[in-house]
Amino acid sequence: MRICIEDVIKTLTSPDITIENTVDGLEFGKPEEQVKGIAVAFLATQDVIDEAVSFGANLIISHEGIFFSHRANLQGLQSNRVYRQKCRIIEENGLAIYRYHDHMHRYLPDAITAGLVQSLGWQACEAENLPAATILSIPEMALQDIILRVKERLGTQFIRYIGDLSMPCRRVGIFVGYRGHGELAIPLAEEKNLDLLIYGEGPEWETPEYVRDAVQQGKQKALIVLGHAESEVPGMRFLAERLQGKFPEVRVRFISQKHLFQIF
Repeated sequence: MRICIEDVIKTLTSPDITIENTVDGLEFGKPEEQVKGIAVAFLATQDVIDEAVSFGANLIISHEGIFFSHRANLQGLQSNRVYRQKCRIIEENGLAIYRYHDHMHRYLPDAITAGLVQSLGWQACEAENLPAATILSIPEMALQDIILRVKERLGTQFIRYIGDLSMPCRRVGIFVGYRGHGELAIPLAEEKNLDLLIYGEGPEWETPEYVRDAVQQGKQKALIVLGHAESEVPGMRFLAERLQGKFPEVRVRFISQKHLFQIF
């Protein structure tokens, strides 16, 4: 059976979801091209592209923007050697790249958040699914035990945190990607009576400083910062599994990446 890029895209979007000014779309390739293999990644970095070529994939599904900005702002990149070489490799190898971001975040529950909750083994603990966060009610655990659980289940070498390691936690808020910013996370921490916030990233002078002040005041608050990619990779991994189930005749591979930063 001949599977085209357009066939894959149709499984990724819902006619019930309309998004104006979306970043989702086919950035390289043509809808009518036959799919020989699919590579799924948090971000189509140079190493992901190289591995996709080696794997024999000609379609890459990338959650984040591949040219160093959310909205593909290419102004000023036309003469950039890194940008030009990346484009050349994509085109020379006949790769198609589909950006799949907004639709994943518009489902309820959010598909990326659902992937993280599933990876942490807390699906049965979901108390409330909001558009931008999932609230969990977990069996009481010390912050230290939660950190160890997160590291083990996500395969993360290190975790940034704020709080007392012995503090008991029951009410947990999960915020993927950039949703750790103060305008979102701080009001929900108060409104939902959260003991612990787990998020991808956000400005360090916003939510982390709120948690630091709360701890200094003797309040039961804690924060775990995973990193943007670390919080969203599980959702893309589960997407790869779902696509393999829908298209068993096509090879689908999730391509993982090392942590962006090194610790000296």
